Amino acid sequence: MNVVHIINEALSSKRTRFAFELLPPLKGDGMQKIFGAIDPLVPFDPAYINITFHREGIKETELPDGGIEWHVVRRRPGTVGISAAIRQRYGIEVVPHLICGGLSKYDIEDTLIDMDFLGLHNVLALRGDKSQNERRFMPHPQGHAHAVDLVRQIAAMNRGEFVDGEVEECHHSKFSIGVAGYPEVHFEARDITSDIRHLKEKIDAGAEYVVTQLFFDNRKYFDFVRRCREAGIEVPIIPGIKPLSTLRHLEVLPETFAVELPEELVREARTHPDHVREVGVEWAIAQSRELMAAGVPVLHYYTMSRTNNIQQIVKAVF
Repeated sequence: MNVVHIINEALSSKRTRFAFELLPPLKGDGMQKIFGAIDPLVPFDPAYINITFHREGIKETELPDGGIEWHVVRRRPGTVGISAAIRQRYGIEVVPHLICGGLSKYDIEDTLIDMDFLGLHNVLALRGDKSQNERRFMPHPQGHAHAVDLVRQIAAMNRGEFVDGEVEECHHSKFSIGVAGYPEVHFEARDITSDIRHLKEKIDAGAEYVVTQLFFDNRKYFDFVRRCREAGIEVPIIPGIKPLSTLRHLEVLPETFAVELPEELVREARTHPDHVREVGVEWAIAQSRELMAAGVPVLHYYTMSRTNNIQQIVKAVF
């Protein structure tokens, strides 16, 4: 079942579901950590599971003659394969992420074909971050500079249109396309108005739902949804929640994700430095309950592949 159908069913039944996001394991690791993160959450009936996609990195190797050789490597490969393994093992729908960064249109097309063959009919379309050796995001010479162009390519494949138009009569894919939204504005956007305008372009291009960046103040989410509706965006907007779990998050999360932490949360964490994880769990439980009361169809939890705190939240809320 496509994720947009799961979301619409949740809206129709007025029953909030939950989803969560996992990282592929580091190269050389197996699937046991992934299965270990999923197993405790299965009894709570997750709606679907997201699997992130990671940019290539640059590895420096010193040669015997003293020279330097550079290699393009991926520290966390395997998004499509992991997604297929999870779906086969659990029967739960999976949403592989797909990014523009580092990929040509032809790479993207081949990845989508693999996904379609494997029965993976959901995708979260993202621009992705800049590479570690870039000062700003640089698209692949034969790729896409913006997520909206990736959405257009996926939507075109759903219509049976390939990059070079070399196929006339073909099987049509049926990808359900999600995109990202930013309640506190993408750090590269000029302002909230332009940010929402770009989001509207992704919806008009074929995206069927939005998953938000993490936030800690539900008022920011509700204001974002209001602004989106006023701009003509009518698709479901799924809130993204990440529990605070370390004191370091007080600095890292605002810096990395351009989000603002509520003073009350910061104060609680600093007052109870040995119990930051518990503070984060309680805050996320309160966020979840308020969002559920407002009728959101799905709560999306960011886990970084460690789900102990998510288990506590889900057990309390669902």
